[in-house]
Amino acid sequence: MTQTKIFGHQNPDTDTITSAIVAADIESKLDNDVKSYRLGEVNPETQYALDEFGVSSPEYLETLEAGTPVILVDHNEFQQSAENIESAEIVKVFDHHRISNFHTEGPLYYRAEPVGCTATILKKVYEENNLEISREMAGLMLSAIISDTLLFKSPTTTKEDEAAAEALQKIADVDIESFGLAMLKAGASTSDKSAEELITGDAKSFDMGGSTTRIAQVNVVDVDEVFDRKTELEDAIRAQIESEGYGLFVLVVTDIINSNSKILALGENSSSVEKAFDVSLDENSAVLEGVVSRKKQVVPQITKALS
Repeated sequence: MTQTKIFGHQNPDTDTITSAIVAADIESKLDNDVKSYRLGEVNPETQYALDEFGVSSPEYLETLEAGTPVILVDHNEFQQSAENIESAEIVKVFDHHRISNFHTEGPLYYRAEPVGCTATILKKVYEENNLEISREMAGLMLSAIISDTLLFKSPTTTKEDEAAAEALQKIADVDIESFGLAMLKAGASTSDKSAEELITGDAKSFDMGGSTTRIAQVNVVDVDEVFDRKTELEDAIRAQIESEGYGLFVLVVTDIINSNSKILALGENSSSVEKAFDVSLDENSAVLEGVVSRKKQVVPQITKALS
């Protein structure tokens, strides 16, 4: 039998990388032949979590052959997935995002829940199958929850995420606050990143209003550190728009300490951002008070504005 490949979305974040590893651990314990993969480079925040719990990064997925059985974690939209995903055999999905541009030829196991993190769902799967959670896997799931909820400050956070994190903290034997803040800060420095790295490191494409919208997000402790390079960022974004044909490109720079964001929006549909958030763009940028979640506070609003 062909080995099943498990992976998350392109430009992987902590939830995507760790959920692929955790899902592989679950499937292996259920006697299934699987292997976890990644669709991009591991960011500093994720590497901090992997190092803390002594877990190696998944192998990079070079190619995906037609008919290969796969399990998707932390995504379902094909434009965010592996190249040739349409020709793969999707057998399972574990996700917490909207369902869009997704179809399969045959039946599958699909688990999508309105929680803040895929790891919260995977913790349930361990328990439902009476599987032991190791310190390493507990630590990775805890890291994912902290990352996706911004240490429980994001509006995507649910009571289920908080309860899962509390239980996982005991198994992982770490303090949520101190570990979580250190992990988030590990991924927050931008001085060593190029403009292209900043706009592509955590970026996702969405079909909206008949065109493709690209939304990138950077979590920082100093928003000005990013916007001091505004001209450089605009040049990089315009190059992406020209090469990929995006109707709109939005860079969301999120202050993880004060729970606000400042955006940079370019493209022929940039006026939709003003409509979506009831703001006026000043030289392509605007401050969004209280906005920290791309999934819940950015994507739905822009989708509505463009529809």
